[in-house]
Amino acid sequence: MANPAPKPNHKRRVPKQKNRTRITNKVRREVLRRSEGKCERCGRTSAYAFEMAHLQQASKGGLGNDPANIVLLCGPSVNTGTCHNFADYTAEGRAWRMKKREELERYYGK
Repeated sequence: MANPAPKPNHKRRVPKQKNRTRITNKVRREVLRRSEGKCERCGRTSAYAFEMAHLQQASKGGLGNDPANIVLLCGPSVNTGTCHNFADYTAEGRAWRMKKREELERYYGK
């Protein structure tokens, strides 16, 4: 039996959170240009992995379309001793994220 009521064909009025916090390709290119392929905390040029990290966490509403909210860090975040792990799981790292965000907001004139 066919569906008696067709689905509506319109966009959402408010985007889902995963779409607001997803890092866009435009922001990825800008962060790679700004960081010159280096970790923005320690300056390392070769690492096991480099990851894009939210300064204001995605779970707290940090936008992925704002280059002042995204940094390139050596990772992965689950390995202790990496900059991404430091930024996400230590009190000093959270303070560093706030300071870095203020610095990038000045850089982008916000």
